Amino acid sequence: MASVGRFMRTIRVSEFGAPEVLKLLSDVPVPSPGENQVLIRVRAAGVNPVDTYIRAGVYARKPNLPYTPGSDVSGIVEEVGKNVTTFKKGDRVFTTNTITGGYAEYAVASEDTVHQLPEQLSFPQGAAISVPYFTAYRALFLKAQGKPGEVVLVHGASGGVGIAACQIARAYGFKVFGTAGSPEGVNLVDDWKEASATLFKGMESGWLKPLIGPEYPLEKAPQAHQDIIQNSGATGKMIFVL
Repeated sequence: MASVGRFMRTIRVSEFGAPEVLKLLSDVPVPSPGENQVLIRVRAAGVNPVDTYIRAGVYARKPNLPYTPGSDVSGIVEEVGKNVTTFKKGDRVFTTNTITGGYAEYAVASEDTVHQLPEQLSFPQGAAISVPYFTAYRALFLKAQGKPGEVVLVHGASGGVGIAACQIARAYGFKVFGTAGSPEGVNLVDDWKEASATLFKGMESGWLKPLIGPEYPLEKAPQAHQDIIQNSGATGKMIFVL
């Protein structure tokens, strides 16, 4: 359902293909949240390698066309569904997923995928938490079963996931070595609650500080998708700033 009389800018993909299929539309109705959903005024949206695989049609899971890419955003709560109790209008938040897509001025997300964004983190940093940090936590603890005091080698330590892995590993007492390179996109299906608890401790204590890389306006979406795949030695997380 859309809000009556309100329109937004958004990126839409009507066919799978090259970055040029990312089209900026400016007359799309603002969506309305369902009973257990939150409408967010997006201030920043993360750009992830997996977004490019989905857009190209080579990813295992293909969305129905047309669709708006993007999963991790940060911004301000604009409206909440009638059953939402965790958030209110005006809250600073970030998401681990969206329902309507993140490359847009407004996005709807399920309440259980929305988290409070601490004041000490900027909106671009908020949009850089989800995929890099949840991926890094899953790799270090849920897959590798890492223990404090062990040595960890982070390949692609200058990219979004690599930086997240280094910060988490150092905070938990690992001896960390890293190589420079581009991070790979990962589709997360993690133990979100366990990861969330650890990452929120990092936000509160100050060691979780996402490093922001190139920033793009929405109209540069095709360029962003080219850059994230073609540019080697990425530093920080690519972000759309709205």
